[in-house]
Amino acid sequence: MLPLLSALLPAPMSSVRRKLINCLSAIFGMVSIVPNLALAQSRTTKILRGSSEATQPPASIILRGSSAAQPQTTGTQGEMPNRVTVIYVPPTNPELQKLYTLLRERRALEKIQEILSPFRLPEELTIKTKECGVVNAWYGRQDGEATVTLCYDLLKHILKSLPKKTSPAGVTPADAAVGQFVFTTLHEIGHATFDIFSVPIFGHVEDAADNFATYILLHFGKEQARRLIGGAAWAWRAYLGDYKSNPVVQTRMARFASAHGLPQERFYNLVCLAYGADPVNFPEVKTILPPTRIPECKFEYVRVLDAFRKEIAPHIDKEMASRVLDTNWLSNEQLDPAKK
Repeated sequence: MLPLLSALLPAPMSSVRRKLINCLSAIFGMVSIVPNLALAQSRTTKILRGSSEATQPPASIILRGSSAAQPQTTGTQGEMPNRVTVIYVPPTNPELQKLYTLLRERRALEKIQEILSPFRLPEELTIKTKECGVVNAWYGRQDGEATVTLCYDLLKHILKSLPKKTSPAGVTPADAAVGQFVFTTLHEIGHATFDIFSVPIFGHVEDAADNFATYILLHFGKEQARRLIGGAAWAWRAYLGDYKSNPVVQTRMARFASAHGLPQERFYNLVCLAYGADPVNFPEVKTILPPTRIPECKFEYVRVLDAFRKEIAPHIDKEMASRVLDTNWLSNEQLDPAKK
């Protein structure tokens, strides 16, 4: 869990508005649709449920993973890939309408659906976007169904937090947008998998969900991993400020009681795992982490690797996962904020 355009941006289109729209396009145009990954052709139906969602306008749609042509698997009986359903719930706030429209036009959730298609699930997992009135995302069971909720309000917040230009560390506005969106989504998917597969957790479950998301990002190839990790880290990098010249941070005691780690902790944990996985691809981490933490990063990554292999990997179709990980999900053209 983590703490649009129309009302924020003046007309005619300013350079700021154009930049935000292009960054928004980067979030929702981030995935290249590859024929080899068209294993989960979606079918569209109107959403008709007995829950409160049924009161939404008919523009709400539900997109289910196809059960046709399922690959042969040897997992637990009843587990199948392509069991992720996505739903776009139209907002009532007109300020969020452009975001809702772009999400659907760019097939944002369908692309997340494809990335998650190798997971063999014993039940349907729903990912939906909706207006929440708060900056948030969460996992929970709604009418007994496993559901990840991503708030339009959160996506709007992400756009407002982007760097104005490429950072000294090489994080572009587009990378910051995509990295935060994907990390947030995978964090909540982590909560979902812990619940669905009854994964035992020692320690804070929020830290475990962060580790789950980081582990997956690190497996999308060196270039994509570096850009995704750098973009995800941007969410907390701003809290650090000039940490070398001003290393003292004042905060209220109540913040230490939060289920989530402090932003500074989450940032350090993220980059430490990245360095532990591939110190050659993330050499700058040695200048960020305190010297006493650096030797622990390899052990921390191996611990997450071992947990993933034992608790999660048995529920993943390896052949499908290989195709997903070999795909270039981040095309330069799609992620260039200067592109219209």
